[in-house]
Amino acid sequence: MIYESRDVAATTRPRLLPWANLDGNPCYLVTDDTGTGRISRLADEIEAVQLGMADDLLGHAVDLLGDTRATAPQLRYLAACLAEALHDVHRIARSRGARLPVPPGDQEDLDAVPEGGPGN
Repeated sequence: MIYESRDVAATTRPRLLPWANLDGNPCYLVTDDTGTGRISRLADEIEAVQLGMADDLLGHAVDLLGDTRATAPQLRYLAACLAEALHDVHRIARSRGARLPVPPGDQEDLDAVPEGGPGN
């Protein structure tokens, strides 16, 4: 009889969560389930909220940038909000990209990428 390995570390990569710890460091989730656990569902919900807020902010940015009466403080605040939203969307993209299946033979390329991904 042949037994397959159930080694979680060999089959599951940590999921980058959409929040940081109190020190500002990234949080990760290691699980052996299919992404349907309580923390995975919470992370999915938070990602959906963050993406929705970023979309709403883009609409507001278009309106404000089209307003010739927009003040410098309003534009600086908009820039700060856009930077925060971009940070959230970038973290979501990294998290989702890291969970994509790696095609056979590409594992060596993945191992060569520094932690945090290319360009980080």
